[in-house]
Amino acid sequence: MSGAGAYLLWGLLPLYFTALAPADSLEVLAHRIVWCTLFCLVLLACTGGFSQLRAALTDRRVFLTLSLAAVLVCANWLVFLIGVQTGNVVEVSLGYYINPLLSILLGVIVLRERLRPLQWTAIGIAAAAVLVIAVGYGAVPWFGLAVAVSFAAYGLVKNKVGAKVGALSGLTVESIVLTPFAAGWIGWTYLAGTATFTGEGTGHLVLMLLLGPATALPLLLFGSATRRIPLSWVGMLQYVTPTMQFLTGVLLLGEHMDPARWAGFGLIWAACLVLVADMVRSSRRR
Repeated sequence: MSGAGAYLLWGLLPLYFTALAPADSLEVLAHRIVWCTLFCLVLLACTGGFSQLRAALTDRRVFLTLSLAAVLVCANWLVFLIGVQTGNVVEVSLGYYINPLLSILLGVIVLRERLRPLQWTAIGIAAAAVLVIAVGYGAVPWFGLAVAVSFAAYGLVKNKVGAKVGALSGLTVESIVLTPFAAGWIGWTYLAGTATFTGEGTGHLVLMLLLGPATALPLLLFGSATRRIPLSWVGMLQYVTPTMQFLTGVLLLGEHMDPARWAGFGLIWAACLVLVADMVRSSRRR
């Protein structure tokens, strides 16, 4: 249930961020970081986890690695927000379909991992899908590619410290690294007269405050799920989020789907099915 809950919450984010208008992407990002930091600190206080946080902050290698992770996740959040607010939710969903395949490819390039035949097949189909969309649509799907690259790189960096830092402590360090910049931007919005935080009514203010839990809870649920259920189940559940985002973009936000996009997404879905089949097969063998 925790795994499904994480992916369902992530899948609802486009609707949530759409409801935050007229706040622009940078203001939403800044508040997301600040309130996520405060929410994580409260959770650490409730769970007695400050010793783990202190260890992560004082270990130079761990801190620098998490700082790099913070930059990557910040880039991912910003691209996601811009994509949603500019009416490119479908393209953003493409990025999260591609992300697992790109993570596998990074494992080959950086970690020298060996791929199974079905994994190579899935990557080849995904590459063809991006090409079909780019040629048919007349433009490279930059939002989708940026989302996929930033999140895959984030996962690779986090993998370096996964055994040393818990999910909550790691997210707290990342948020702390970004908070001075986020707080500075919030201050700038007030100086420039563009802040919406306190000027759009109680409902808007509450939604902005809830950005903290909306950011942290899915990550914590996901961390809990990965310790309790088989990896093949996690592999299948991860496609819940982009599917929800795709349906949101097409059915609720009315984004246009031309034949080239349908063809490209058809290939992406085929690649995902091949990858899931490989995960199930590998899991059964183990």
